[in-house]
Amino acid sequence: MRSLPTPAHDNLIVGTETGDDAAVWRLEEGRALISTADFFAPVVDDAHTWGRIAATNAASDVYAMGGTPRFALNLVAWPNGELPLDVLSDVLAGGAAAAAEGGWAVVGGHTVDGPEPMYGQAVTGEADEDSLLTNAGAQPGQSLVLTKPLGTGLLATAVKRSDPEAIQPGGWLAATYTAGVAEMTRLNDEAASAALGAKATAATDITGFGLLGHLQKLAAASGTGAVIRTDSVPVLPGAWDLLDQEFAPGGTARNLDHVRPMVRGSNDQRILTMLADAQTSGGLLFSCPPSAADDAAARLTALGHGAAVIGELTATDPGTVSVV
Repeated sequence: MRSLPTPAHDNLIVGTETGDDAAVWRLEEGRALISTADFFAPVVDDAHTWGRIAATNAASDVYAMGGTPRFALNLVAWPNGELPLDVLSDVLAGGAAAAAEGGWAVVGGHTVDGPEPMYGQAVTGEADEDSLLTNAGAQPGQSLVLTKPLGTGLLATAVKRSDPEAIQPGGWLAATYTAGVAEMTRLNDEAASAALGAKATAATDITGFGLLGHLQKLAAASGTGAVIRTDSVPVLPGAWDLLDQEFAPGGTARNLDHVRPMVRGSNDQRILTMLADAQTSGGLLFSCPPSAADDAAARLTALGHGAAVIGELTATDPGTVSVV
């Protein structure tokens, strides 16, 4: 999502340094206020699960900046008369469950009629300005840590194109679905804590632009090159099979078309497509000193995250991503 031009103000921290999905306001005594919003159509059939995923995803920009969500407003478009309101109640309950787990309050919201259901949240959080993580703070020589596996775009497309029985126990998609929902509903709070503990200087959440797209933006904003080691990148169980069965969403193809001129190294279409897979409620990608990267990944793995050190940053070819 692209931000509209913003008027200059002494207290407003804007520009590529904070990405395009959040605004940061400088408060007193070294504190910063973070404001962000995100919403989307259903990615799973269960209303409560969709609500939980959407709220988890909406808060990720706050976590990606090293912040803590404090409160949120629900954002809803609903086809009144087409879908019953008790389904919407389930969606809102899912969003409230994510907020309760993350410790932010849902204090209201706004609903409009729409041709298809949409749900998300506008989330406000805060952070210490001195430890604020941006996508322009990466440094050559740092390692890259990814905190969740890829493949949720493939999974969402497979769910849409399959019978409901596919995700039920024993269904052909059940194992991937269970793992994918667990990741999409996993808050990035522990990932943010690990990034700060590892003295990370840059971070971004991995969402619609895919790993390649978000990493390229981080490298360009920071004036560094980036290297991805593909055999280290975590992927959802069964996601490669979904790719081979041509469940890649249209957004993934657009991601790859956009970023390909900035990609070096491998021309393997299969690998590049996975790296460009459009994610929903993905993990954080952060850069930190190599001496801290393995410990951060191990700490997150012990907490149940599919985290890994996947590459490094270089001083050569700024704004490019080398896939090896």
